[in-house]
Amino acid sequence: MEPIIEFKNYTFRYESQTEPTLRDINLKIDPGEKVLVVGLSGSGKSTLAHCINALNPCSRPGRSTGTLVVGGKNPAEAGVFGMSSIVGTVLQDTDGQFIGLTVAEDLAFALENDDVPQEEMRERVLSVARDVGMEAFLDRSPGELSGGQKQRVSMGGVMVDDVRVLLFDEPLANLDPAAGKHAIALIDEIGREKNMTILIIEHRLEDALYRAVDRIVVMNEGRILADAPPDELLCTDVLNRVGIREPLYLTAIRHAGCTLRPDDHPSSIERMNLKPYRDAVCSWYEQTAPEAPAETGKVVLSVRDVSYEYRSGEPVLKNIHFDIYEGEMLAIVGKNGAGKSTLSSLICGFLTPTSGSILLDGSDIAPLSVKERGERIGLVMQSPNQMISKPMIREEVGLGLVARGVPDSQVTQRVDNTLKICGLWPYRNWPVGALSFGQKKRVSIASILVIKPRLLILDEPTAGQDYRHYTEIMEFLRRLNRETGITILMITHDMHLMLEYTDRSIVLADGEQIADTTPAYVLTDSSICERASLKETSLYPLAIACGISRPGAFVERFIACDRENRRNLFGEKPHGEPWEVQG
Repeated sequence: MEPIIEFKNYTFRYESQTEPTLRDINLKIDPGEKVLVVGLSGSGKSTLAHCINALNPCSRPGRSTGTLVVGGKNPAEAGVFGMSSIVGTVLQDTDGQFIGLTVAEDLAFALENDDVPQEEMRERVLSVARDVGMEAFLDRSPGELSGGQKQRVSMGGVMVDDVRVLLFDEPLANLDPAAGKHAIALIDEIGREKNMTILIIEHRLEDALYRAVDRIVVMNEGRILADAPPDELLCTDVLNRVGIREPLYLTAIRHAGCTLRPDDHPSSIERMNLKPYRDAVCSWYEQTAPEAPAETGKVVLSVRDVSYEYRSGEPVLKNIHFDIYEGEMLAIVGKNGAGKSTLSSLICGFLTPTSGSILLDGSDIAPLSVKERGERIGLVMQSPNQMISKPMIREEVGLGLVARGVPDSQVTQRVDNTLKICGLWPYRNWPVGALSFGQKKRVSIASILVIKPRLLILDEPTAGQDYRHYTEIMEFLRRLNRETGITILMITHDMHLMLEYTDRSIVLADGEQIADTTPAYVLTDSSICERASLKETSLYPLAIACGISRPGAFVERFIACDRENRRNLFGEKPHGEPWEVQG
């Protein structure tokens, strides 16, 4: 069988760079195969994909050596248009792929370019809409759709042209856990039914393995470090060496002192033979002491029966009621559209509650302006580029103080102190544009911390980050929380983040608050997970299969152990003067 994608000794260098991004790539993918590509940011994953669909070098100039053949064509010669009939690409940001005013128009776009007769066009659009489960939404505007629905439309838009390869660039990045499961299931179903070749680039390895793949390709520094079936790869230390998060249930089994074997099918908790590991896991659980519960500080923020309506009679939030305590790290979770961002907008003053009240340190904050709330409540947006407006790091971090009329001498002192706390002191005179995404994220956090707020709200703090950079950001936030006592509230879709870094979760579903408890118990409660479109942790079926009667307690002990391991790796304390907050 001829491979549908074949790299031979392939190297690619962008014109703007002195060193190649891809080096000596040798890779064959056969028709109908499903391949998962993983690696850290900057490892060459996206460059590999863009060479396959001809964005490199046609849209992003560069030079290559060696050979690349996709569907019998050289992508560099066929061009983006020529390759679009062979390779369909679904981008991470689905909004960037929409062309039409309705779902039907968007699905028909490629056919219109090919001058397909209208009757045939209608039939093909309806057929592909059925394939992706969007036949009931053909008259809808793409802007009205959820994240998962948008992805289905994007998938249909490339499938309508009868492509042979479907390429997904981080399909899970902007989806809630349940929508992510549906997306992976749909990709698997279409690949099998249509006998398509599937290539998935994704950071979230465990979630991507919700359905089986034929191979996992691990990239590191522009080279292919490993290319093996999942069961074989997961029994090695390759992922750990590169800094990619393995499935949690495998980490738990390793904590119990076990050595994994490929014959036991470790790539799937549902299929894995757990008998050889059961006694060791149970023994580890019984010998591991539970983590002592954190002491509750005084109440910083109280949300009292808050409701909100964008339009009269259509409540977005209904009777939300909870307290946030000093020094906590907690999460607000729920599916897209559950009301999480609306709640943060109410707390920050961008919106006004329809009913109920919000208290900061016991006082109603309704009379406070957005600026006055900003003195005490800091909001860090998902993308640092949405927040950064100055060219130099010092200027950016000090901007809020200058705007508030703080004397220059105090600005310098507070900026220097904050830069040291945030690990940015070595870069204090750098331009922001020279920083990595993770460093920019720290700058955006520093620009809020310098105001010394009582409460820090972060919207998807780790979106689009690989495990190593994710861990660096989250360990930085945990150190801030521990060393400065600042209270941190995170809005997230990332169940690993919630489980590993917070002690409490507020769960929203359809505008209602359905839980306020520990993450371990949220992610071992099937009714909460189903209603809020969350995904049960894989530690839950592991505990059940091992006969552990209290799976929530098992999860909590695992997380305590994992945190201790991370503290040993990321144990350094931030430097600087003692932290003070506005009282």
